[in-house]
Amino acid sequence: METLEFKIDIEAAPEKVWTVLWDDMSYRQWTSAFTKGSFYVGTWEEESIMKFFDPENNGMYSRVLKNDPNREMVFIHLGEIFDGVEVPQDWGDATESYLLEETEDGTKLTAKIKSSEEFKGFFEDKFPNALKNVKHLSENQL
Repeated sequence: METLEFKIDIEAAPEKVWTVLWDDMSYRQWTSAFTKGSFYVGTWEEESIMKFFDPENNGMYSRVLKNDPNREMVFIHLGEIFDGVEVPQDWGDATESYLLEETEDGTKLTAKIKSSEEFKGFFEDKFPNALKNVKHLSENQL
């Protein structure tokens, strides 16, 4: 596992960035950088299971490890979903975390992903654009 880290400065309060990250409609918008039509099913409560889907009902499922509103969200990926069926995977500590730090001008958003070599290129290619989407939505939505 390798930890990949992506950072972006956003001229919006942490509360606004948090809302953009995790509310259903804006989540669908910013995650389109990974796959158009992405969505989730579940709640962001700690220890709950979240399911992340593409339009064909394929994706992955994860457990929320930490939800500290407006500050930090961490989940661990547990397996893949094919045609709506969960398939457990042995990914070890494949975590994904989002840290929001208040700055003088707004928020510094840091995303950290523990990734296998298999997914490294995908994340390095897609994550910067996803964070640009978060920035745009946070700075321009009402």
